Amino acid sequence: MKITFLVVGKTEDSYINEGINKYLKRLKHYVKFELVEIPELKNTKNLREDQQKAKEAELILKALSQSDHVILLDEKGDELTSSQFAQFVNKKMIGGIQNLVFIVGGPYGFDESIYKLAQGKTSLSRMTFSHQMVRLFFVEQLYRTFTILKGEPYHHE
Repeated sequence: MKITFLVVGKTEDSYINEGINKYLKRLKHYVKFELVEIPELKNTKNLREDQQKAKEAELILKALSQSDHVILLDEKGDELTSSQFAQFVNKKMIGGIQNLVFIVGGPYGFDESIYKLAQGKTSLSRMTFSHQMVRLFFVEQLYRTFTILKGEPYHHE
């Protein structure tokens, strides 16, 4: 299985990039993983929220293929413990999913068309985090997932 992490915009802060890169290197030992950055929209001041979400949706759709199994990182998604998330990913691997795609949307969330095509939603927390921090938290949790599945001592309960 391959896991793709699709995000809107680049990570600007070097300290966040350093953290992300740390976990990307670690993930290579467990799974094929790709971080895909969709360019951030320009000149959004004249766009309404729904227009911005629709334009982001067009870019997201171009980055997906028919066979992708899409999970949205969304504040209204299922909240899972790290162990529950590990079991969720494991079920997808066992179930024969070829490409599991997790998506972080833009500042206003997702267009309705993206919600309709997704096979699920998960939330990292009830709290709101910057889109930059979500990236770091997610790749760390994904690394934690594989250490849990392999019985390695990174995660403690």
